[in-house]
Parts: sequence; C-alpha cells; structure tokens
Amino acid sequence: MIDPTDIEKQCMERTLQPLGEVVAEIGMHKPLAEYTRAEVLTLIEVVVGNYRMFLIQNQPQPRHEDTEIPF
Repeated sequence: MIDPTDIEKQCMERTLQPLGEVVAEIGMHKPLAEYTRAEVLTLIEVVVGNYRMFLIQNQPQPRHEDTEIPF
C-alpha cells in the first residue's frame, strides 16, 4: 500500500489485536515458514476481513436529506 490514508492506518492498527489473537492461538514461537496452509489462510481471513470491516465502519455515512428524491 502506497501512502495509506489516516483511516487506512487506523484500520491497520485496529487489525493488530485480532491478528495477535490468531498468532497466539497458532503458537507465538512457531516460525511462519512452518504454518500450515489452513493457518496461513486463517491469518489472511482475519487481517483482510477485519481491515475491510473497520474501513467500512469508518466511511462517511450519507446524510438522509442527500438520499431523498428531489421532486
């Protein structure tokens, strides 16, 4: 990611805790090269899923008057 926005940086920060929980569950001292395919896919799912969720939660919400039909 080149020049992440402030919101993207916040999303990355908020993804650290769920990532840490998965790594702790797998084993903190297990080298990444020894992770199983399923463990790697779980890491990807947790990081991408949480990042997207946090990003969506931080998007500006449309104002109700902007969504009304103007006639």
